[in-house]
Amino acid sequence: MMAETHAHSSYYEEIRSLAAAAREERRRFESPDEDEREERALSYVRRGVAPVTGVYLEGHTGGRNVRFSATELELLHRALNDWLTLYARCYGVRVDPDATVRTAAEVLLQTHSARDVARLLTDTPSG
Repeated sequence: MMAETHAHSSYYEEIRSLAAAAREERRRFESPDEDEREERALSYVRRGVAPVTGVYLEGHTGGRNVRFSATELELLHRALNDWLTLYARCYGVRVDPDATVRTAAEVLLQTHSARDVARLLTDTPSG
């Protein structure tokens, strides 16, 4: 296991932090009132879906072509899906997404909207 530690990219701490925040937010989630759901859902996009997808894209397109460790990829995967679950739950939709960060990144590059990433990967209508 020690060899894996040395294989982490320079993004490891950021990824770990994003995953921990997502897990904590999911643990303490309470459904928002109907008049607050839109704002809360958007906060999950801004605080979670966008940064998780952004780290992945930056690592692959930031001129450095980072090779993420298996642990980092698993943390990104878990974080993305936790944030997507929270987004959907704001609208009363119970999903257990299994989206890959690569798919999220591809959707972001096509739509230029992290909100569209969340909406499309959860099949949750917004608004």
